[in-house]
Amino acid sequence: MGTITSLMDIARQALMADQEALNVTSNNVANQNTAGYTREVVSFQAVDEVTLSGGSFGDGVTATATSQRDRVLEQQVQQQTQVQAQSSALESALQQIQNVFGLSSTATSASSTDLGTALNSFFSSLSSLTSNPSDTSTRQNVLSAANTLASAFNSASSQLAQVSSDLNQQASGDVSQVNSLTATIASLNAQITSLSPNSDAGTLEDQRQLAISQLSQLVGLDQISNQQNGITLTTTGGAVLVSGGQSFALGTTQVGGVTHIVAGGQDITSTTSGGDLGGALQARDQMLPGYQSSLDSLAYDIGTQVDQQNALGLDGSGNPGGTLFSLSPTSTGAAAQIQVATTNPAAVAAAGPGEGSAGDTNALALANLGTATIAGGQTAAGFLASFLGQIGSDTGAAASDNTAQQATLTQLTTQRDSLSSVSLDEEASNLTEYQRAYQAAAQVFNIGNSIMASALNLGVETTVT
Repeated sequence: MGTITSLMDIARQALMADQEALNVTSNNVANQNTAGYTREVVSFQAVDEVTLSGGSFGDGVTATATSQRDRVLEQQVQQQTQVQAQSSALESALQQIQNVFGLSSTATSASSTDLGTALNSFFSSLSSLTSNPSDTSTRQNVLSAANTLASAFNSASSQLAQVSSDLNQQASGDVSQVNSLTATIASLNAQITSLSPNSDAGTLEDQRQLAISQLSQLVGLDQISNQQNGITLTTTGGAVLVSGGQSFALGTTQVGGVTHIVAGGQDITSTTSGGDLGGALQARDQMLPGYQSSLDSLAYDIGTQVDQQNALGLDGSGNPGGTLFSLSPTSTGAAAQIQVATTNPAAVAAAGPGEGSAGDTNALALANLGTATIAGGQTAAGFLASFLGQIGSDTGAAASDNTAQQATLTQLTTQRDSLSSVSLDEEASNLTEYQRAYQAAAQVFNIGNSIMASALNLGVETTVT
């Protein structure tokens, strides 16, 4: 009787193990398209043997489901996600800056931009003035071209300021999302530590890893595994975001109209990198100020040189020339503030000292500024071409880098998915295997049941109820 009972118990254990395996397969198939889901595999373990009267007797088998995750590979994907997200955010910001000046991957000529056209038109109007210095309409054309040039500088500066403002908003939005995700991760940490401190937590770990992946798209992270299956997350600069079941929110503050990132009362803007936030800060704090400075320098140098030369001549009334451009005291903010200082065409000092109102000596000197080295050791047009060329070069480099980073991320993601994602072909094979194993265990149980019935009925073939 003991042997028959053991047989039926072993069959029962097999049925339960095979049923667990079927449940795991069903769960894998149902979650094939669930974001962050890690497929589970079944491992069968023999129950400890029992020794009686010098003999060892098996006691069946159990089934355990384990998520197929490689923590090292997951962290590599997470870290590469941070790098790729930063390069993508930087590329996007630089493309916006390209658009400010009308540049594109196929149109990079400085002379074809609004600012380049306005600059060429201004010096062309001065050249025309040399041919007819006393003509009022020709003088008016100089003022009109000067207004167009000033407006082009104003517009470009305003649009760069708008890009900076957009990046401020992007940073604030990223911080809000970071705080939401870190709170979620801390909550999952607490659940995992409580429910599964020493083993894989299955779905809970999938949810935590998905949240960390989403967080990696926003900011650079360092991850540390703790006891009881918990984790600690910090920014790449060392600011703690999550420790066990507690999250630490980031904050923002305004410094001179610029959004700064704060953690634990400390300004961490300069040490924050990685993710969309890192890319936005890199574009705003490292790239944009240089472009704005170059634009300001060009506006200031042109305005200053023109005003100085105009002051050396005589205006249409025979008086010493005044300023044509109104400028800021220094180059800082010059592109935003440059304006034409007069509406009187006679203010253009075309004549040189000792000439009458029809003189053209100073008009010629003004026109020659177009080919003189008046901006950073270059001509105005040359400086603009170098400036816009730098923007195009930076944008192209960012695009190439983003493409390379995306390719690396795709490769790592493919490696991870080959281990962790669900394959319907593999699950179909497993389903067939586990179904047949279940049928076999059921047949063994039926055989044991028949033997038990025969024993109870002393071999008489009858139905035992």
